[in-house]
Amino acid sequence: MADQAACTARVERFRALMAERGYDAAIVRNNPDLRWLTGAQRTFDDEVAHTAVITAHDLWLHTDSRYYNTFLTRLGSESAWQIDMDQVDPAAWAARRVSGARARVVAVEDTCDLAFFDAFAEACAHASIACLMPRMHQDLCDLRMVKDDEEIALMRHAQSITDAAFEHICGFIKPGLTEQQIRVELENYMLSHGADALSFGTIVATGVNAANPHAQPGETVVERGDLVVMDYGALYHDYHSDMTRTVAVGEPGEEKRHVYDVVRTAHETCAAAAKPGCIGRDIHELAVSVITEAGYGDYFKHGLGHGVGLEIHERPSFGRAWARPVPEGSVITIEPGIYLPGRFGIRLEDFGLMGPAGFEPFTASPHELRVIDC
Repeated sequence: MADQAACTARVERFRALMAERGYDAAIVRNNPDLRWLTGAQRTFDDEVAHTAVITAHDLWLHTDSRYYNTFLTRLGSESAWQIDMDQVDPAAWAARRVSGARARVVAVEDTCDLAFFDAFAEACAHASIACLMPRMHQDLCDLRMVKDDEEIALMRHAQSITDAAFEHICGFIKPGLTEQQIRVELENYMLSHGADALSFGTIVATGVNAANPHAQPGETVVERGDLVVMDYGALYHDYHSDMTRTVAVGEPGEEKRHVYDVVRTAHETCAAAAKPGCIGRDIHELAVSVITEAGYGDYFKHGLGHGVGLEIHERPSFGRAWARPVPEGSVITIEPGIYLPGRFGIRLEDFGLMGPAGFEPFTASPHELRVIDC
């Protein structure tokens, strides 16, 4: 059941923003935003099937028969949300609620599809409702950057499943297995040890495939001396975990150990420098400088990290484009890598909380290069 106090606090944060912007009402259809506002755990899926109308005094949620009873169960009788499943077009339903609230400035999420936006405008015109419809410009995404205690606890739990999976898979990997076989074992372990689902499509890449940061697992066979990159995560009550570890199958040799040490130094240097209020771009550039000074600057091209929460990629980020402060209470990854085309690749990723004193990883798996005996 939803944590009513946490959900109330989230709604009040949003209502304060509405008042600041002069919004009489807001329409929300993005599932992660609805999950955050309502607290309805394990209810939303990939369907765009729900519409919320929020005012200073009311919380309305329209859904359909596939979800209605689940919402009632998940939210409980004390919830402030008024839920209905009227068999009416969602845009017409929203126009009816806006009319009843006498709202004249109705903010709409910029994630909403144009078909809904146009249908809502048409329904308002048909009902002689005159209202302005400003876009919210990802206001809710910005509010969601700062996590509350419930969100942090759920992500810590998701990561505990992910860490346990790493220990398990290190006892499974051996020469002769394919990337796909390792992927299946890794995912099955998470799903059978508490994960509700996977955070994203698992990456398992060995040999030259590991030089592709988003390699797709296939039939490539692990050989003695290979590095295996595994980037994966567990979903728990709608919250994600995300980690990457690179392991050696047998002794990897001096060069691979050296490159691994460069990646680890970049990771730990950035983790030590990350403090509340730091500029995300600056932390990314710090990783670039460490890797460049070691002679591998041409082989690290992706961003250093991204926010994690109800989505696997959220605000804020440690990337070139994030010139804003990273707030205290945000959850973010640190994941430098070096990728040598046609040879091998290495990435080391933790995710954790931007706490009062700095970056506090949820990830418990060690940074030392794991060498699997074979």
